[in-house]
Amino acid sequence: MNLPVALYLVLTAVAVLFQLALALGAPWGAYTLGGRFPGQLPPRMRLAALAQMLVLLLFAAIVLARAGLAFEILYPFSRVAIWFVAGFFVLGSIANLATPSRGERLLWGPVNVLLLLAVILIALGW
Repeated sequence: MNLPVALYLVLTAVAVLFQLALALGAPWGAYTLGGRFPGQLPPRMRLAALAQMLVLLLFAAIVLARAGLAFEILYPFSRVAIWFVAGFFVLGSIANLATPSRGERLLWGPVNVLLLLAVILIALGW
């Protein structure tokens, strides 16, 4: 496994665990959604955190397929889908770097930028 894939998997694992913790009631609302919900997220936003977690897991499957490490059946699909993953992290980087939440900016801004760089390198076959 190369560095971009390892970096992507570690950062995605952190993000997935963060979303799971939010869904289970962790008081980390200040670090997501622009800090609109300091403390625990309301029930509807907890469901959104679960949905985000599932999206991140789907993206991980696409990345692993594109890197040739798992889900061989998805490889043809991953050649195009990886660019949608990259687009997601472009938008995520912009949103997290522009958020009014200082904590979110400092934590998730750099994480999204690193995820974007890793995805681009993986997409290009590094």
